[in-house]
Amino acid sequence: MGDTLLSLRGLTKRYPGVVANNNIGLDILRGEIHTLVGENGAGKSTLIKSLSGSVIPDEGKIVWEGMEYTHITPRLSAQLGIAIVYQEHCLVESLSVAENISLGMKNTKTIFPDFKTYEAKAQDVLGRMGVNIDPRAKVSDLSTAEQQVVEIAKAMSKSVKLMVLDEPTASLTSGEIEMLFSLIMKLKEGGVTIIYISHRMDEVFRVSDRITVLRDGSVIKTLKVSETSRAEIIALMVGRELRETFPQHTFKSDEKALEARNITGNGCKNAGLFIKKGEIVGLAGLLGAGRTELARMIYGADPMESGELFIYGKKVTITSPAKGISQKIGLIPEDRKHQGVLLNFSIEWNTTLSLLKKFSFLSFLHFRKLKDTANKYLQALNIAAPSADSMVANLSGGNQQKVVLAKTMATQSDIVIFDEPTRGIDVGAKQEIYQLMTDMANSGKSILLISSDMAELLGMSDRLYVLAEGKILGELERNEATQIKIMTMISDAMTASTANFIR
Repeated sequence: MGDTLLSLRGLTKRYPGVVANNNIGLDILRGEIHTLVGENGAGKSTLIKSLSGSVIPDEGKIVWEGMEYTHITPRLSAQLGIAIVYQEHCLVESLSVAENISLGMKNTKTIFPDFKTYEAKAQDVLGRMGVNIDPRAKVSDLSTAEQQVVEIAKAMSKSVKLMVLDEPTASLTSGEIEMLFSLIMKLKEGGVTIIYISHRMDEVFRVSDRITVLRDGSVIKTLKVSETSRAEIIALMVGRELRETFPQHTFKSDEKALEARNITGNGCKNAGLFIKKGEIVGLAGLLGAGRTELARMIYGADPMESGELFIYGKKVTITSPAKGISQKIGLIPEDRKHQGVLLNFSIEWNTTLSLLKKFSFLSFLHFRKLKDTANKYLQALNIAAPSADSMVANLSGGNQQKVVLAKTMATQSDIVIFDEPTRGIDVGAKQEIYQLMTDMANSGKSILLISSDMAELLGMSDRLYVLAEGKILGELERNEATQIKIMTMISDAMTASTANFIR
């Protein structure tokens, strides 16, 4: 680590009813990996947007290599060598890898796209990064991890000095995370300074040189990773001692709330599972294993080719989300911003969207009931917003997730599918969601949990089904489920599948 590359001096940004950044003072040293941690709403995103030029601070200065700025524009940010790799990828999926990497690049030779130059440039950048991705491949055909690499390559093609990685592992498997960490270390060795944002404490302590904790829009403390601990960082984040635990529920029943038999379609083959009343059942598997695809068929979001569904012993036919809701099935989708909430609508409208028919009479809406319902869940879920009239787009990721939960809870669902419920959520909000799930199970509701966080899956589930390539490999009770056993089952199945393919 060398001299100071970037300094923030008194950076402040206010929004109606909230101070997103409050007198931020922060130094980023050249060549370091500096991690920002804090609960959702702590001010991390606003700070990063000030660096990208998408937010103009109300007060303070940005000092870059000794030059002072009251604010910077997106063009200036790129010229200075600042690149932001957001949690939600900003790629054009219909274009190739090379075209995405060269987006915005001026072509001085001709008015027409120079695809050979694009591909050569992409190959050069990817080669320097030590990754093997075909520059001609369409982005939509790449895995999530490969798309993440393309995002980084896009930044690297512009002579980046400072790269911000916002929750880069949120959608990655353990193997893909290792690949990303190897790439991060190569970037550091090549002189790139990195600001890393993550809620995963194991990652924070693995990659960081220094950690800055933010809370309520302010910098609480900056610490060398060698001089702090996981417990201290969490306590600084939440302002109190908080242990990462999984609450245990006590509800017991042998009654089957949901049973799926021989479900085929949407990439799944003859999948069968059941969930008892008051039980939390986990779906374990790698990305692409068919977990979300199976859940969406149960909910009615995607059609099934064959198979049977039973709700409390009664055979049902669910061909749409509306019919799923009518059978008291709720879904917390994996992609909250595209499938879970309407960002440009209020908390009230999002929460009550599925209840409009219930709260209407002769085509007139009962607005008081809508508002009362929204306020009930605003308070119950501790959503950090001035009122139910607040736009969802202005909320932090964790609070947006709570709005998705509010919408599903408002339908009074008896069976709830949680698909990656804590992705991109801070440790405090995670504990709230774990407790909410436990309370729901204790009240007799049944939960199907999909998660790429193995500790979460093992800690919250009463039973687990393991999936690979659209097939359920087996069932594990809580007391016998381990990460090694799950990964061994998946590995054996994929090895057998490869052997059959070769034969």
